[in-house]
Amino acid sequence: MGEVRNVDVVVVGLGVGGEEAAGRLAAAGLDVIGVEHNLVGGECPYWGCIPTKMMVRAGSALAEARRIPGLAGRSTVEPDWAPVAQRIRDEATDDWNDKVAVDRLTGKGATFVRGRAVITGPGRIRVGEQEYAAARGLVIATGTAAVIPPIEGLAGTPYWTNREAVETPALPASLIILGGGAIGCEFAQVFARFGVQVTIIEGSDRILAMEEPESSEVAAAVIGATVRTGVRATKVSFSDGFTVDLSDGSTVTGEKMLVATGRAARLGDLGLDAIGLDPQARFLTTDERMRAADKVWAVGDVTGNGNFTHMAMYEADIAVRDILGQGGPGADYRARPRVTFLDPEIGAVGLTESQARSSIEDVRVGLVPLNQTSRGFVHGPGNEGFIKVIADGSRGVLVGATTAGPAGGEMIGALAVAVHAEVPISTLLSQIWAYPTFHRGISDALKALA
Repeated sequence: MGEVRNVDVVVVGLGVGGEEAAGRLAAAGLDVIGVEHNLVGGECPYWGCIPTKMMVRAGSALAEARRIPGLAGRSTVEPDWAPVAQRIRDEATDDWNDKVAVDRLTGKGATFVRGRAVITGPGRIRVGEQEYAAARGLVIATGTAAVIPPIEGLAGTPYWTNREAVETPALPASLIILGGGAIGCEFAQVFARFGVQVTIIEGSDRILAMEEPESSEVAAAVIGATVRTGVRATKVSFSDGFTVDLSDGSTVTGEKMLVATGRAARLGDLGLDAIGLDPQARFLTTDERMRAADKVWAVGDVTGNGNFTHMAMYEADIAVRDILGQGGPGADYRARPRVTFLDPEIGAVGLTESQARSSIEDVRVGLVPLNQTSRGFVHGPGNEGFIKVIADGSRGVLVGATTAGPAGGEMIGALAVAVHAEVPISTLLSQIWAYPTFHRGISDALKALA
């Protein structure tokens, strides 16, 4: 064992949140060690947000071209996956090389260490043979990994997770997707638009089960896949393709299979017991300053507050300010925004109607189908969607909303402000909403609250 190196902060895990924290702390003059065993930048730039949205963009371009008949003439569409895969390699991931990200981090003054970190005691980390003692503390940002369910026969088969699905240079003829959440649905629609025969297997009674029922209905209608809900995979076998036995006695076959049944924090082998934290915990519990223990902060997916890049950045900002003694607002999760990048996009913020009714006495709901709004009518083909607002009637403020439509992910921004700032509904009703825009439908939904 070498000599212990004394530093100010060690950041374990350099995904979006960890890189942000390490870079800002180093730029502020602290001696910072950033540790990552995989690629600096994490899931988002290499296997998540960026490459998958390139895929979504490509699939949406195909869909829009197919809408030309009836709008603007005639069209012939011939899908080709090659330019999509090339763009992911060249523009999104640098062929899965993180040199640019490493240089960005070290350019801010942080020291980068490639390897796996193990916590050996309060403020102490070992990477290989080198041990570090962090005077100010540790930031844990190790992210999440795909959950692989214990289905008979699944282990050892060449199933995909989101990573293999993003990296594939060519598409299969058919694909089974286990899981109908946001990840499964996004991949399903993209691949279906490129001609893949897709089947989604979802144990809940609807896909996108964490969102509004209306969101599930829209997704099922536009996704372009066979959707099997209320059934679970009981056995998987593989021989030149996958066969999945389902709980209702039926079987599904496909050339490839994508497992998208959720994600869990990477915590088990980190040595959390050395600082009094449970290594078997699903997530790390934090206070409003992102403190998980004395001189220990946790940010990003490991906190369980949403597997989103914007959440990781938000929490990193809070932790950095706390470490630097800068104060400012603590974590407030009332207005967590989220977007499922289907066509139409499904944006949401705050509580769903069901969540609101479980905790608020006077719940009021306003909903307007998008095709009944001015811009939705003008838009024509591809105008599936709706705007739904959830209000606490006793306080006269919004507590949640969903915007599903061609610009659903953008429309939710206005409603996120309203939920976060608790803007009175009377103020929102008195606002001037531009015409004819998609967001003008918000005023229609607000009027429907009455």
